[in-house]
This record gives sequence, C-alpha cells and structure tokens, in this order.
Amino acid sequence: MSPRPTRPPTRKTKPARSTKPARSAKPASPTKPARPGPRRAGRAAAAPIGEVIARLDRAHPDAKLALDFTSPLELLIALILAAQCTDAKVNEVTPALFREFPTAAAFAAVDQDTLERWLKPTGFFRQKSRAVRACCQALVDRFAGEVPRDFDDLLSLPGVGRKTANILRGNAFGLPGIGVDTHVGRLSQRLGFTTNTDPDKIEADLVALVPTATQIRFCHLLQYHGRRICFARKPDCPACVLLDICPFPDKTVIKPSEPPAKRSRWV
Repeated sequence: MSPRPTRPPTRKTKPARSTKPARSAKPASPTKPARPGPRRAGRAAAAPIGEVIARLDRAHPDAKLALDFTSPLELLIALILAAQCTDAKVNEVTPALFREFPTAAAFAAVDQDTLERWLKPTGFFRQKSRAVRACCQALVDRFAGEVPRDFDDLLSLPGVGRKTANILRGNAFGLPGIGVDTHVGRLSQRLGFTTNTDPDKIEADLVALVPTATQIRFCHLLQYHGRRICFARKPDCPACVLLDICPFPDKTVIKPSEPPAKRSRWV
C-alpha cells in the first residue's frame, strides 16, 4: 500500500481582538485647595506703659523697696543676703548685724565661722558669708571702704550681678535702672513688655520702654503688685486694676458660688 499523504500542520489562529474603541482616560479631577490649618494667634498687644504705671501708682501708693537700710553699704549687704531668702527675714537679721559690723572693714576682718553664725537664719549662710567678706575686702582694697556708684565698678565686686547693681544704684544713689527680680520679670512678661526669660534681656527690653525718670518707681510698683495681686501660681485677676488692659491669656475668674443645698422638709 502506498503511504497516506500527510496534511500540512495547520497553524492555530488567535481570535481577532475586539474592535471596540478604547476607553478614554478620565479627565483629571481638579485638585482641591489645601485646607488651611488653624491660625496661630498673634502676640497680643502690650499694655500701655504709661497707663500701667499710673494705675499701679494709685493702687500701691506705699510701694517702696522692701529691704531696710540706712546706707549704700547696708543695702549692698542686704541684697547679698536676700538671695533665696525673704526680705522680711533679712530685715529681721540686719539691724543687729549692722550694729555689730558698721563698716566694710569690719565685715572684711571678721572670721568665716563668726559671720556664718550671724547669717545662718538667711539660708545658704556659708556661701553668703564668703561673698560678704570677699565683697567688703574688695571695697576696702579698691574703694577705700566705700560703695562705688559706677555700674561697672559694682559689677567687679564679688557677689554683685546686674540686678543687685541696678537696685543698689536706684535706691541708694537715685540713679535710673531696672533691677529684674522675680516679680519684675514675671509681670513684665504677663503685661507683654517682653517675651524674654533671661533677666539681662528683660532688663534691656524694659530700659527701652520705661521712661528713665520712672524706672525706679516702676520696679517698686511691679514688686508690690506681684506680692499682693499678681501671684506666680494663681494671680488674683478679678481684683487687678490692670484687668482690662492686661494681655495675659490665662487670667483667673471668679467662680460662681454654689447654691445652698436644699434642706429636706422631713429633717
């Protein structure tokens, strides 16, 4: 038999692709504008310095430096002792202290142990005794035992910083200056006079703002207001004469008194 002829292999053809028109791409949706974030409140305007001084002057006519002294030397020693101590406690110690040691030479000559016993009620008495003796020795050696009026000369004395020098010059010699203690610093921030926390920078801000003739009085007023009304932890804002012009955001308010509990008619 003759062999059967073989068929040539047939090639499988793929079905033709659909001729449907391609889907057109969706038009890009317009981008939504970014939602604005919460606005940051701007810094509140500072209280008007002239009005602050005028109101505080009427509220605290008795404002003065709380430390008792009769001479520049006594004030200098009292200021050194007032560090980490109340002014009232310093005033208890200094009358007898100044009678015992009336001059810078007397303070410089006393031994450390003796002076420590005198200063113990003021706290940190060892450091303060060393500072008082060193300061008075410098007065004897360089200034004939007298307290200098010059600012740089005061800063050269052991234990004397800018606050002490400014308070001393203002209250003992009547020279202008801003002594930034805890009350002056705190109230100046709350009233918007400064945003700084460093005492030297606060001093610079206040010197540029407070009229020269009222700088000493300004410090006394802020000190009294800080002790009587504008306390550090919970200021008595409802009783403050600066309430309507003070930009301090965390003012305290008078809490409404609770109504008396109803009494049962059966009792």
